[in-house]
Amino acid sequence: MLDVIGLVVPFFALILTGFVLGKRGSHELSALGWMNTFVVYVALPALFFKLMSKTPVEQFGEWHFVLGATGSTFLLFAATLAGVRLLTRATIPEAMIQGFASAYGNIGYMGPGLALVAFGEQAAVPVALIFCFDNALHFTMAPTIMALSDRQPVHAVRLAGQVAWKILTHPFILATIIGVAYAVIGIEFPAPILRFVDLLANAAAPCALFAMGVTLAMRNVRSVPVEMSYIAPLKLIVHPLLVWLVGAFVIEVEPLPLAIATLTAALPIGANVYLFAQRYEAQVGEVSAAVTLSTLAAALSLPWLLLWLPGR
Repeated sequence: MLDVIGLVVPFFALILTGFVLGKRGSHELSALGWMNTFVVYVALPALFFKLMSKTPVEQFGEWHFVLGATGSTFLLFAATLAGVRLLTRATIPEAMIQGFASAYGNIGYMGPGLALVAFGEQAAVPVALIFCFDNALHFTMAPTIMALSDRQPVHAVRLAGQVAWKILTHPFILATIIGVAYAVIGIEFPAPILRFVDLLANAAAPCALFAMGVTLAMRNVRSVPVEMSYIAPLKLIVHPLLVWLVGAFVIEVEPLPLAIATLTAALPIGANVYLFAQRYEAQVGEVSAAVTLSTLAAALSLPWLLLWLPGR
C-alpha cells in the first residue's frame, strides 16, 4: 500500500503546492495565462509526440479497447444527461454539463504522468488513444447537442466542418497524429531537436499539475453543490467500474490495457468541463466546486484503485 501511495502523492503534492501558493498570492487568475499556454500548446503536445514517436508501429493496431473505454464514457455521459433532464427538469445545457462532469476526466493534465509512473512506457499508446477518442467525443457532443436543442435550423455541413476543425487542430491530438506519423515513417531528427522535445516533455506534468492547483485555489468554493452527491460517485466510482466491466466482459480487453483504461476513467473531473460550462453559461459555479472537490476525493480513491489494478 505504501508504494502505491508513493506513486500518487507526488502528483497531488504538486497540485497542493500550486493551491497553497494560489491562496497566498495576490495575482489574478489571468496571470496564469502564459503558464496554461505553455502547458496546453507546448509541453503536453511535446509529451504526446515523444510517447507516440517511440512506440513500435505494430502497437497502433492494438487499440480495440478504446471502443470499450470511449463507448463506456459515452454511455455514462448520455445516461447522466438523460437522467438529469428527466428527474430534475434541468435545461439541456445544464444536463449536458452534468453529463460531461460525470464522464470527462482530467486525462490531459493527470493522465499521462500518472499512467506512465504506474505502468511504465507501455501505457503510452493506450493513454494517448483514449485521450484522442474521448476528446473527439466530447468536442463533438457539445456543439451538436446545443445546435440540435436550438430552434434555429441546423446547417449540418457547417456544423460538421466546425467540429472536425476543433478536433483536428487540438494541440494534443495534432501532436499525437504527428508522433504516429513519425513512428510510421521512421525518420530521425537531429539530436538537439530530440533533446529539446525531451526538455519540454519533462516539464509537462509538473507545470500542468502546478497550474491546476493554482486554478483550483482561485475558484472559490463557498458551498458544496447538491449535484456533487451523485456527480462525484458517477465520475470516481461508476465511470471506472463501467469501463472495467465493458472491457473485461464485453470487449474482452487484455488485462494491462484494461487497467490503464480503468485508471484514466477514475481520474477526477477534467478542467475542460469548466470551460464548457463557461462557454454555454450553465452550471459554472457548480462545476468549479465539482472539479475542486472531485480532485480532493481522488487523492483518496486513486491509491485504492491502483492497489487493486493488475500490471504494475
